[in-house]
Order: sequence, then C-alpha cells, then structure tokens
Amino acid sequence: MNTRAVVLKAARARFAREGFAATTIRLVALDAGVDASQVMQYFRSKDELFAGVMAITPAALERFSTAFEGPDKHLGERVVRAYLSAWEGVAEESEPLMAMLRGAIVNDTASGQLRDFIQSRLLVGTRDRLDPDAVLRAGLASSMLVGIVTGRRIIGVPTLVAADTETLVAVVGPAIQQILVPTAAATHLSTGPRRSQDSEGRQL
Repeated sequence: MNTRAVVLKAARARFAREGFAATTIRLVALDAGVDASQVMQYFRSKDELFAGVMAITPAALERFSTAFEGPDKHLGERVVRAYLSAWEGVAEESEPLMAMLRGAIVNDTASGQLRDFIQSRLLVGTRDRLDPDAVLRAGLASSMLVGIVTGRRIIGVPTLVAADTETLVAVVGPAIQQILVPTAAATHLSTGPRRSQDSEGRQL
C-alpha cells in the first residue's frame, strides 16, 4: 500500500471516529505512521483530506440501490437492513459514511455531500415507482434511519446502542414499510372520504 493510500485509510478511520472538528493533520499522520509534511504533500489542507476520504465504495452504493428492488411486501425490512449494514458494517464501507455524517454537523462540504448522497440514493431507489410522492416518502424514511444511526453512533443513546440489528429491523421495519408503502392511505385515497351520516343513516 502506498503512502497516499495509508494516509487516506488513517484519515477515514479518524474522521469516522472523531469527526471533522477533532481531526487534525498531525493526528492523521500519527495514525498513518508518517510525518505531517508527508500528508501535506498529498493534501494541502484538512478540507482536501476530508474530500479525499469521501469516496463511497460501490458496494455501499449497491446496498442502498438494491434495497428498493423486489416486492413491496418486505420493503421496510430490506431498507432498514441495508442502511444499518452500510452505515455500521465493514469499515471499508461504513467509515466514509460515518465520516460524512460526523462532518456534516460542522462542515459545509460534508453537509452538502451528505445531502447530495442521500438525494441521489432516493432518486435511484424510487425511479421505478409511479406514485407522485415516492421520493418524499423515501426521504422521510431515510431521515428516520439516519437519525437512528446518529443516535447509535454519534450521540450514543444507551438503548439504541444496546439494540442489535435484528431487533431494530423488527421494530423499525414496519414503520418504514408504512411510510414507503402506505397501504392504509392508498386504500383511503382510492375509496375517497367517507361521507357523514345523520342519526337515521342518511348521507349528509
């Protein structure tokens, strides 16, 4: 592995673990086992180093895209599982996402990248769905799931940290299912609003 790749690997782990504000060139150099001047040879600033870290792996992108494939019946479970797997799975996939999430709190570049990333995944995931509010509903679901990841990995809410993946899928999956495939709302819209009746059962 060349020096640039070593630096990126160390920076990716540091940004994911500590966030943008707490990460410094010196700390990354220390993690990589190189001099800070060597880091600066490849990246002129922390912003440039952060941008280099933001390469989302094809495998992570695939997880988000394929979650929307298949029958609607278990869509909520698939989406929850895909998000948790991507954000909390193997370091190669999860660390760039976590670095982006932590950085978005204090860094405009990371905020923009996270926003664009989520929006692009929504457009890809809903491109074959015909209902007009599919992107909106996918956005609501994504916001909920990013909130769960934030609660688990950044804020450290004890009950969320303690919950295993299968428990979260079982609890959150039905809620995400209802948002993405709102069967009750669809039935209500297709039948129209019920008319009020008087005391003798006549429609008003």
